[in-house]
Formats: sequence, structure tokens, C-alpha cells
Amino acid sequence: MGGGGPCGACKFLRRKCVKGCVFAPYFEADDRGTAEFEAVHRVFGARNAAKLLLRTPANRRLDAVVSMCYEAVSRVKDPVYGCVAQVFNLQQQVDNLQAELAYVQARISIMKHRPSCQSSKNLSSVPSLDFSNEDCASLDEALFKDVDDLEMLARELFNKYLPGSKI
Repeated sequence: MGGGGPCGACKFLRRKCVKGCVFAPYFEADDRGTAEFEAVHRVFGARNAAKLLLRTPANRRLDAVVSMCYEAVSRVKDPVYGCVAQVFNLQQQVDNLQAELAYVQARISIMKHRPSCQSSKNLSSVPSLDFSNEDCASLDEALFKDVDDLEMLARELFNKYLPGSKI
């Protein structure tokens, strides 16, 4: 109970907010506090939430409230899966990003290990690696085009998944 009025929980429950209200430090009297408590009340019940907070050490109560609110809001949005659906979606994003990273790393590795024209002239005894000057020019052009494309792809992925960061 901060500014003379009831906390968000007591406001939602339409009761007087007493001095030792367990919810007052965590649910403000504004619309957000009331909405968060409404979700907690719908999913866990006010009595169960109060019991949980009273049994939790005082230094860990904020973490408990944040977790309860997150689970409750998620459960209200998705009654079947709750926050598990969000965790699953995040895991899929991680898997997709790891696959894209592996692809980009493989492309970089291929680009690094591709024979250059200079080294191919040293290997002129091997007929399949004997390039003419025109072949070298077109190979170098293709190689630089692939590297540019690869850099563009890397920048695009970086900006997509790490917005606001700089390469």
C-alpha cells in the first residue's frame, strides 16, 4: 500500500488494502498491476498466490511474483500450453539460427578452401586444374561475387536476429 490507495491486487479483489498486504510491494495500483494480478488470480487463485508468497523467502519473492505473472499471463493467452508454447517457439528459433550459422560457416569454409588461380598455375601438371587467364578471371569474379553474396547474407541474418548491433 503505497500512495494511500489499494494495491493492484486489492483493487481487483475490491477489498481494503491493509498495511501488511503481501501483494502491495509487487502489484501496483495502476492498470498494469491490476491486470497482472487478474491473470494470477484466474490461474492460481488469490489465496494460493498469497500462500506461495508467504512461504517464499523475502529476498526471492520478487522472482516468484515475476514467474507467477509470466506463467499466468501466458496461460491466459494460451490455455493449453501456457509459457511452454513460448519456450518451444524460442527453441525452434535457436535451432533455425544454428542451422543457418552452420550453413554460413560451411559456405565460408568452402570459399576459403577453393583453389585460387595463383595456386592453380603452380599445379599446371594436373590437367584438370590448368586454367587459362580467362578462366582465372571468371573464377575470381565468381569467387568475389560469392563472397559478396555471403557477406550480404551474413549481414542480413545479423540484422534480422541481432537488431541494433553492429558488425
